[in-house]
Amino acid sequence: MPNSSTSTSTSTASALSVQAQALTQSALKFITCGSVDDGKSTLIGRLLVDTQAVLQDHLAGVQRLGQTDLALLTDGLSAEREQGITIDVAYRYFSTERRKFIIGDAPGHEQYTRNMVTAASSADAALVLVDATKLDWERANLELLAQTRRHTLLATLLRVPSVVFVINKLDAVDNPTLAFKHIGDALSKFAQKANIHVHATVPISALKGWNVVESKHHWCGYTGESLLSILELLPTTPPDLAGATWVCVQWVEKQHDSARTDQGRRVFWGRVASGALKVGDEIEVHPSQQRARVAQILNATRQTQDEQLGQAGQSVGVILEREVDVSRGDWLIASARDPQALLAPIKASQSIQATVAWMDTEPLVKGRTYWALHGHQWVKAQVTDILHAIDILTLEPHPIESLKMNAIGRVELKFKEPIMAQSFQDCRLAGSMILVDTATHQTAGAVLIDLSPTREAALS
Repeated sequence: MPNSSTSTSTSTASALSVQAQALTQSALKFITCGSVDDGKSTLIGRLLVDTQAVLQDHLAGVQRLGQTDLALLTDGLSAEREQGITIDVAYRYFSTERRKFIIGDAPGHEQYTRNMVTAASSADAALVLVDATKLDWERANLELLAQTRRHTLLATLLRVPSVVFVINKLDAVDNPTLAFKHIGDALSKFAQKANIHVHATVPISALKGWNVVESKHHWCGYTGESLLSILELLPTTPPDLAGATWVCVQWVEKQHDSARTDQGRRVFWGRVASGALKVGDEIEVHPSQQRARVAQILNATRQTQDEQLGQAGQSVGVILEREVDVSRGDWLIASARDPQALLAPIKASQSIQATVAWMDTEPLVKGRTYWALHGHQWVKAQVTDILHAIDILTLEPHPIESLKMNAIGRVELKFKEPIMAQSFQDCRLAGSMILVDTATHQTAGAVLIDLSPTREAALS
C-alpha cells in the first residue's frame, strides 16, 4: 500500500494538473494602462511579435525609417499614427501553449481616461506601466505621475482582480538597478497607502524585449518570472456566485415554433449578473414585484441549457411557468439558496451613495439631473450632494463643490423612481451604472453603487 506522503504528493500533483488545465481553457483579458508615452502600445506589439501572433505582411507594414515600430501594431486610427498616442481602446488577441489572451490597449492621455474605464470594467488584470525616464529615479522618495496613480486607483475601484506594475524603459537609464529599486519602492508605498494588492512589479524593456517573453536573469536585481509567465498564471475574474440571483432582461422574444412545447411562451433573454438560476426557482420581477417560477432555461442557440442552470456571467433565455408582464430593463431576482450568503438586502432604493469617476468636460455639480443607465433600465437621477473628491496625490478625501473631468469622488443620487441595485463590491453589473447628459447624450460618469449597512443607517 502507498504511504501517506505518496498519497499526498499524488493528490497535490492532481490538483496542480487540474489548475493548469483550467488556466489553459480560460482566456485572460487584461489591459495596459498608465501615463501617456509610457510604452503601452510598444509592449503589446512586443508580446504579439515575440509570441508569433503577427503575420509577416502586417509586420512589414509598420516599418519606419527601416525599423519596426511596434506601437503601430495597435494604434490603428490615422490620428493615433500621426500624433503617436493611443486614443481609443484597441483589442488584440494572441495565445501561447498554456493560455489564450485578450489585450486592451487603454489610452494614457487624461482626455481619454473614459476609454480606460470602459476597458477596465471587464478586465481580469491591469498592467500599469511606468516610464522610468520620466521620473527622478535617482531620488529615494520620488513622486509618481498623477496618471499612474489615477489609473491604478480606477482599476482597483473597478474590481480588476490583479494589478501588475511594469517599470519600462529601464534600458535607457544609467543605473537600471537603482532606478528599479527607487521606483519599485515608490509604487509599493503608494499601493500600501491606497490598500491595493499588487501581484508583481516587473522591470522590462518593451523596445528590446527584456523580461517581456523571455527572462533577462538578474537584470536590475530582479529574479522573478518574465511578464508573460506571470500573465499565464493570473486568475480570471471569478463569477459573482454568492448571494441572490440577478438577471437583467435585455430582450423579450415571442416563440412561434409550433414544434416546441413552449409554443406561445415568451422568452426573457439577458445576462445572469450574479448567483445561479435553476428550473423551479421562484423569481420576482422588478419593479412590478410579480412572482413566477422558472419553467425552462435556454442557451444562446435556443437549446435547453445543460442541467437547466444559468450561472453568473452567462447569457440565457428564461421561460416562466405563467405569463408575467416583463419588459426590457426589468430584473428577474431569485433569493439566495444559502441565507448566510446574501451579501446585501434586496430592496428598492430611491437614494444611494456612490463613487463616481467623472468623464465629462462639463463638471458634475449639485442639483443637476442626468439619465442613469442601470443594466438596461433608464431612469432620471439627480445629484443631491457631492460629499468629497479623492486627491490623486495624497489619496485623502477633501470637500469640493464640483467634480471636474477625470476626478474621482463620492456623491449622493436620488432617482425619479426606485431602482433595484446591489453594492458594486457584491456584483459588478447590478452595482454599477453610467450617467448620461440629458442634452448632449454623452456618457458623463461611471457610477459604483454602495449599499453598505452604514449607508442604509444614514439614510433612515
